Amino acid sequence: MMSRPMVLVFLMLILIITSQFEWKQQLVNDIDVSPNVSQKQLQVSNREETVKEKIILLQEKNIQRLNELVQSLREQLLWCRSNNETMNGTVSSLAENVMELERQQILED
Repeated sequence: MMSRPMVLVFLMLILIITSQFEWKQQLVNDIDVSPNVSQKQLQVSNREETVKEKIILLQEKNIQRLNELVQSLREQLLWCRSNNETMNGTVSSLAENVMELERQQILED
């Protein structure tokens, strides 16, 4: 049989060799996992970009709709102002006619 120191040295060598294999396997697994992780990160990044683009497009669409509403309100305001001026002109001319008629009646009396 082997002597004790020889058995210990042999066991140490086996431990060292097996630990080297384990470390290499871990490194290889980490390297293999790394591209998958980077691909997943790239996919997530692409999805985020797509979502951001969709949000921007929706905001632009909403801004366009708001601009159209503002334009419509401006046109309605102008229409109301012109109607108001017409009404005021008609009322004032009616008031002038009434006053003229009242003057004539006073003069006739």
